[in-house]
Amino acid sequence: MTIKTFFNYALIVGVCSLSACVNPQQVEILERDQRRLRGDLTNLKSDIDGVRTSLADTRANIQQMQRELSAIKEGIDETRVQVGRQIGQTSREGDQRVKNLEARLAKLEDESKAQAQVLKSREDELKQLRETAQAAQAVQQSAPANDGYTEAALAAESDSIRRDYEAAWRTFEKKDYRVAIGRFREFLKKHQKSRLAPSAQFWIGESHFALREFDKAIVEFDEVRRKYPQADKVPAALLRQGSAFAELGEKLNARLVLQELLEKYPNSAEAPRAKQRLKALES
Repeated sequence: MTIKTFFNYALIVGVCSLSACVNPQQVEILERDQRRLRGDLTNLKSDIDGVRTSLADTRANIQQMQRELSAIKEGIDETRVQVGRQIGQTSREGDQRVKNLEARLAKLEDESKAQAQVLKSREDELKQLRETAQAAQAVQQSAPANDGYTEAALAAESDSIRRDYEAAWRTFEKKDYRVAIGRFREFLKKHQKSRLAPSAQFWIGESHFALREFDKAIVEFDEVRRKYPQADKVPAALLRQGSAFAELGEKLNARLVLQELLEKYPNSAEAPRAKQRLKALES
């Protein structure tokens, strides 16, 4: 029963009392209605108390959630501060490195855009390389028959040293590059101080180049420059090292090596070819 109904019954009771129209049967009915009203009122109060309790629980849950949310926000803010400090420190320490990387990335992007312009020339070059045997390439770049330095070194060495060198060279001529690498390494172990040592080291690099192992070729050509800086084979090693970088698509490193060749050995036999390679890389 609603509160409105309850007050309607109460009004009826009051009116009947005032008008002295009450008889025993009506009194019993009124008392029964009053008892029912009291029960409804009790139930209504109970429902109200239940709603209040539920509302209080809801408010408590909301407050708890707000406290948890505040704690999470504080944790986030603290984390942001810590991360900001770390990022700031890292940025200060690595700022120059980031700039260098960005500059390199920009250059690489520019070079990538220019690939379409040089594609035809690169295809022609690759076609020529495929048509020419890899061993013939090596001979064309720096053949011992036309290498005055190697010929002079051979003439100055003993028969046993010449035999060891020529045996290694013959395996290279036969395109047996794996065996040639082993033979030239054996030569270097036995004859470290030989005048032919720079040439042997150079042909190790050429063997890797012929096998299209350009990373290894770069390392072996660099050994010529590092171990034998005064040798006549250094310009040839720089030229081939630049070519290996170009094969890997590292044009920046290729240009740096070729420019070093031109600066340090401008009168070498390799200088004109280095200029041609630079033009092809810069076009």
